[in-house]
Amino acid sequence: MKVKQSCDTGAQHRTEEDLIRNPEITPEDVLGLQKITDNYLCGPERNIHKIDFTRFKIRDMESGTVLFEITKPPMAGTGGDRMDFEQNAGRFVRYQFTPAFLRLRQVGATVEFTVGDVPINNFRMIERHYFRGQLLKSFDFEFGFCIPGSKNTCEHIYEFPPLSEDIMREMILHPYETQSDSFYFVDNKLVMHNKADYSYNGGP
Repeated sequence: MKVKQSCDTGAQHRTEEDLIRNPEITPEDVLGLQKITDNYLCGPERNIHKIDFTRFKIRDMESGTVLFEITKPPMAGTGGDRMDFEQNAGRFVRYQFTPAFLRLRQVGATVEFTVGDVPINNFRMIERHYFRGQLLKSFDFEFGFCIPGSKNTCEHIYEFPPLSEDIMREMILHPYETQSDSFYFVDNKLVMHNKADYSYNGGP
């Protein structure tokens, strides 16, 4: 399934504080956000469908090269090659890439996840990437229907917009100031919110 880049036209721009006070956050709400969130917009208890991401792989679509692949450790906080999971059920991920990653135009992300004993309809993710308060890119895709108790695998194709040489240089010089929010919805209701930051200088 191909990822489409989201368009914010017509989205209502509400602040993070507004959304935290709102128990029913919609996709349109997060599409209106203009910067990375300081907090999680929902807690782990909102994940009533028991969605658990267990494996992740990224590859360069042009060369087929696997950039990294990791399986979630059995105990939170164990860490792994090029990704570190927090103890809070992996809600935060820290990525480390080389500068060459910023020049990739198309990347395939394969994700494996399990679900609980309730069927899932209209499972959707909106992912928004920022650097120093500037929205770099926004992606919006659907996982489709998930049967109860299933393990699911799918690959989505990210097409990255070109970045200026100045922006790429700044992103390399300032590791982890590139950040993203990933919002997961079931039937247009927010059920999970994950966060990540990124380094592109190849360092630890």
